[in-house]
Amino acid sequence: MSGSDDMVFPPEPFDGAVAPFDGAVSSDAHTLDAGVETVVDAGEPPMVESPPEPAPDTCPRVRITTVGLSLNVRSAPRTGATIVGTLEQGSLVSVVRAITGEVVDGVDVWYEIDAPGVRGFVSGRWAECTTAATRPTPPPSTTAPDGFYLPLACGMRARITQGNNSAFSHNGRSRYAFDFSIPRGTPLHAIERGTVIYVYDRTGPGDACYDGGGRECIAAANQVWVRHPDGTVTSYAHLNRALVARGDRVRRGDPVGRSGSSGYSTGPHAHVARQTDCGYGGCPSIRMHFEDVRGDGIPDTGDTVTSGNCP
Repeated sequence: MSGSDDMVFPPEPFDGAVAPFDGAVSSDAHTLDAGVETVVDAGEPPMVESPPEPAPDTCPRVRITTVGLSLNVRSAPRTGATIVGTLEQGSLVSVVRAITGEVVDGVDVWYEIDAPGVRGFVSGRWAECTTAATRPTPPPSTTAPDGFYLPLACGMRARITQGNNSAFSHNGRSRYAFDFSIPRGTPLHAIERGTVIYVYDRTGPGDACYDGGGRECIAAANQVWVRHPDGTVTSYAHLNRALVARGDRVRRGDPVGRSGSSGYSTGPHAHVARQTDCGYGGCPSIRMHFEDVRGDGIPDTGDTVTSGNCP
């Protein structure tokens, strides 16, 4: 399906069998998996661990860097160890220690983390040291938004290549997303006023996942997230590049990025969704209707829409 993606935000954590590597995903779920298996071997021999590498005082926390995904937490620093929990992308968790473990994409550092409800190991391939302080999930705002409009320039027409609740990838936590078929480099406009809270813009020309790729490219999708007055967040994904920075305040209609095909994508398009602000990435998508779409405001797959996102 040209211009489609296999979700940016994950459904429920996946427990199916896949090849044993840290970064595997399911066929319909985007749980980044440090090697998922269905058979738990309680008699696994203990792994000989190296002394700690960075000390907790130099790496007090790690941020889970798998954009739009969940990461499995293991009982030991290897992909075949028992899954003891999951962490969503963007989570900030405390580090107990860092040790040498199984090499994953050239990275042999694993972090023992201590998070609410789970303690175990995550690969340094999908976690980066940070001194940022954790923050509690903000309470929902009672301020009503002004209304959501299509993420396109005033008067621009585009076809919906994937609407809500599709069999392909807009299901689970991503059930309320929309894919717009538009040429690479098309400006995407804020669908409502708000504050930019997250920008991922590391995938550039020459990168293997810049022009789209398979599941190995899921974490490489360039994205911008904007928090709105009602406390919800909208995301703009598979960007060619971002046009804003974290902390920027945007008005409805302001350009936030240019469309592309970065990440797990089959062609240039824009993946746009509204979601809860649960304090990290991978939050559940929620219903969104557009003020400039006739009828119920929710376009279906195959519909052509015309933007009324005008000054």
